[in-house]
Amino acid sequence: MKDLNEDFYRHISSEFNEELEALRRSTLEMGGLVEEQLACALKFFASQDSSLLSDIEDVEQKINAAEIDLDDQVESLIVRRQPIASDLRLVLAVSKIVRDLERVGDELEKVGKLSLESFDSSDDVGITEIQRIAEQVAKMLSESLTAFARLDIDLARDIFERERKVDKVYQSALRSLATFMIEDPRNIGRVLNIVWIARSLERVGDHATNIAEYVIYLVQGVDVRHPSVNENSFT
Repeated sequence: MKDLNEDFYRHISSEFNEELEALRRSTLEMGGLVEEQLACALKFFASQDSSLLSDIEDVEQKINAAEIDLDDQVESLIVRRQPIASDLRLVLAVSKIVRDLERVGDELEKVGKLSLESFDSSDDVGITEIQRIAEQVAKMLSESLTAFARLDIDLARDIFERERKVDKVYQSALRSLATFMIEDPRNIGRVLNIVWIARSLERVGDHATNIAEYVIYLVQGVDVRHPSVNENSFT
């Protein structure tokens, strides 16, 4: 991949260059906050350290503030600079990535709250299943942000394959948890919370995939969200 400055930030106005770079940098900083929240949520699920729950909520507030700031940056750039071509794709991609990052934050806040409700020190039901899903979606989120930072469409496409693996792990976890509920109906309420935790993590993977799709749109100008609509999506 060519350097970002070569492809996207070569303009007569150095101020415009700086604004586009600030937009990219702010998006990656928001992504870093979401990764931090994911780490906190998973640590809380495993340890039930109450201080981590407040950390999750604090980071959620920072993510919400970052979303508002980035929305303002996007609006300002469109109104004042009227970007075209690759510049416009960057601005549009950022607006979509921000939406997905904010929704990841919402899902992780759910993970924290559900973890508190489902914790039972007497057994470890669901821990292995959640850890397997979490490991995969953490990689997906990290790699999607790296793909955006580097404009790496090969890495972005690799995330599609990882999403399929997450789907398989998620379905396997549901079968395992369903079996446990059948065998011991007394724990149905708690296990259902774990099912919802797994669902939230699976949704994190979906949002990471969306980010990867926006990277391909940014670099190639092709919308790959619905390949059947565009036969040339992967050419």
